[in-house]
Amino acid sequence: MSISQLARSIAPSPTLALNEEARLLRQRGEPVINLGIGEPKNKAPITAILSSAAQLKSGEIKYAPTDGTPSLKKAIIRYTEENYNRLVAPENVIVSTGAKHAIYNVMLSILNPQDEVIILAPYWVSYPEIVKMCYGVPVIVTPEDGTFHPRMADIERAVSPYTKAIIVNSPNNPSGLVFSPEFMAEIVDFCERRDIYLISDDIYHKLVFDGRQAPPVYQFTQRDVDSSKIIVINGVSKLYGLTGLRIGWTIANRTLVEVMTNIQAQTTSCPPIISQAAAEGALTGIQSVVESLRLTIQNNRDVIMQELRMFTGIRTVPPQGTFYCLPDFRAYSNNSLELAQFLLKKALVVTVPGSTFGMEGYLRLSFSGSVKDLTEGIARMRWALDPNAPNEIYIGDRKMVRDWM
Repeated sequence: MSISQLARSIAPSPTLALNEEARLLRQRGEPVINLGIGEPKNKAPITAILSSAAQLKSGEIKYAPTDGTPSLKKAIIRYTEENYNRLVAPENVIVSTGAKHAIYNVMLSILNPQDEVIILAPYWVSYPEIVKMCYGVPVIVTPEDGTFHPRMADIERAVSPYTKAIIVNSPNNPSGLVFSPEFMAEIVDFCERRDIYLISDDIYHKLVFDGRQAPPVYQFTQRDVDSSKIIVINGVSKLYGLTGLRIGWTIANRTLVEVMTNIQAQTTSCPPIISQAAAEGALTGIQSVVESLRLTIQNNRDVIMQELRMFTGIRTVPPQGTFYCLPDFRAYSNNSLELAQFLLKKALVVTVPGSTFGMEGYLRLSFSGSVKDLTEGIARMRWALDPNAPNEIYIGDRKMVRDWM
């Protein structure tokens, strides 16, 4: 079979692969605990359910406008004004089939072959692959001081005449770090001076802890949306726990939105009308559901941090947002893929290898699930790895004895 060179170059998603392996184990009755998936366990907001049900009841399940229904775009405009203090026009907004699709559309719209995109490690696994799928070149910048926080000095050294864009993601997946206002101001100023696109992936922007805020990029520019190369990506997947809707959006200058709309028209035609109705219901409904989820996730963060402190040799930077942490497991292995596979085989716990985020030797753990799963999952991991942990454990109804140390 002849497969394109581009298709062969795209790495498979390790998150989806491990989730699928876990699903198959569960089908066989195995008591798998998934600490890998980035998906809140809350129920859908009732306003999202009622809005989608009303659309279904109408019987009008047809094509929508390519760039999103007028009513959903109106809700996004209001959301942007309330949360970003920035008034945008309908022509600055395009709705896509998830924030991932929005990022892909952006890259396809701005990149020429061999254009470079600066990606800050640790990074979301799909950024480099999306850039490559659009014939661009991902340039990974890892902080040389050993922290998770990017430094302008490192970024400036990586920029070349081919640099077309820089991606920032704060709060950050996978580290949970919130970038400082000083850094955000610097990166906005740098991109504006160098005429570089700044893509801000804000999908977790309100899932922050301990009274913090994730400062939006708009806070640091005097330019309006149409005279700026700032691009903001957001969606309803994380804040509302509506991952299955697949609704995200882009805020950008009108010219770019026109190009993205043309691309979207030739690929997906339009986002599903039912999903758009549900997203509109979430955005216009009672917003206490977001705060309720945030408080639950913050409590989960405290639980997993407490459990990890009992783990010999593990170093963890407490996350300031999202529902992920990125502990350093190099005391046990420098090969994070082999370590994740070992934990799934021995302890029936799903984790995500840090190598896929540009951080070899680390594992990403999600604390979006139940407290029971967090405590039991970390206990199983300690049993499998930590020589100071008890030698016996119950996994499901089976007593397991560690015999490999």
